[in-house]
Amino acid sequence: MPAQTLTIVKATGQDDTLAPLTQHRAKAAVPFGGKFRVIDFTLANCLHSGLRQILVLIQWKSHSLQKHLRDGWSIFHPELGEYITPIPPQMREGSEWYGGFFSAMRQNRFLIERNAKQDVLCLDGNLVYRMDYAELIRYHRERGAAITIACRGVDTGPAPEVVFDLAGEDRVRGLLPGPELPAGGGCAPMGVYLFERDFLLDLLESPEEVSAADALSMAEAVTRLAERVEVCVYRFGGERGRVSPDRYWNDLRGIDAYYAANMALLEHDPPLNLYQNDWNIFTAQGQNPPARTVPGLSGTEGIFVNSMLAAGTVVSGGGVNHSILFPRVMVQDGAIVEDAILFNGVSVGEGAHLRRCIIDKDIQVPPQTQIGLDPVADRARFQVSAGGVVVIPKDFRF
Repeated sequence: MPAQTLTIVKATGQDDTLAPLTQHRAKAAVPFGGKFRVIDFTLANCLHSGLRQILVLIQWKSHSLQKHLRDGWSIFHPELGEYITPIPPQMREGSEWYGGFFSAMRQNRFLIERNAKQDVLCLDGNLVYRMDYAELIRYHRERGAAITIACRGVDTGPAPEVVFDLAGEDRVRGLLPGPELPAGGGCAPMGVYLFERDFLLDLLESPEEVSAADALSMAEAVTRLAERVEVCVYRFGGERGRVSPDRYWNDLRGIDAYYAANMALLEHDPPLNLYQNDWNIFTAQGQNPPARTVPGLSGTEGIFVNSMLAAGTVVSGGGVNHSILFPRVMVQDGAIVEDAILFNGVSVGEGAHLRRCIIDKDIQVPPQTQIGLDPVADRARFQVSAGGVVVIPKDFRF
């Protein structure tokens, strides 16, 4: 069944909620979990679900994302009809950039028309979760629906902004604000929409209908469509499918949410299982040597406790506690890193002390620098989130 499905991943939108981490990259390309990018989770779901024809819609600050797709996801075989292809705005009927979901689909309907697949799976590339889409597709065919949406429980992940009213059935009957739970049961949207191909193409034929749908949120638009066709609901986190049902879903809605999601990976039983052997998360990996700890020039041993250290990282006489270090991070003699996230190539100078901070790639932290210890000084120099997390953007110079 996945062989008869075309997949479209939308990774186009400007997202300031993760600024300044999105200052030079799309949200889908933001690093996550010590070695991955956000989009890797959606693409890994596709790979394990047997989906081999994937279009990735790109637009805003897309170079980092395109490079990552090239370096980490050139694993399919075009000679077998497999591909992951970045698609910038095609502008075939004007000079418009991608807008909402349906206008982006309309710009690329020629790609849907010339593909003979039975269904079109539309995904949001800015989310972190694990899901077997093959079971969603099977359920969609069993129900014979025009649209099937994947839904999560309202108590799963961040509080939803809206909730689908199911009226006691597995079909969309209405939409309510997030805090309200329908009497007949409800569930929250999670950025996974499966369309019957011919129905989607008919919908995209009308510029007026596309424009009207784009003026709404995706959940609102689907609820409107439920007045005309059957919109079925597939329950996320059930027993169907091969992925372990951890029921984890996160839209990383802001710096504090992003920081908390990463720190949660350090728990004894993390809410997101990265270690299921038959559901690996693929990514671009450089040719880096193993991570290691060594004594510093002072003779002090390098140590790390309850942390993630990616390949190429060296802790030379420093101490790392409850932190996530991406590849090729250097922690020098006497430096202390605690409750921190350090992106690729960060260097922490001798005697520096970092706490509750996110430092973007290639930043050189000078010796004896203190970050996260003095809130007044931090707010005068850096961006600090509402939850007190200090963020040092790429290209910052001390």
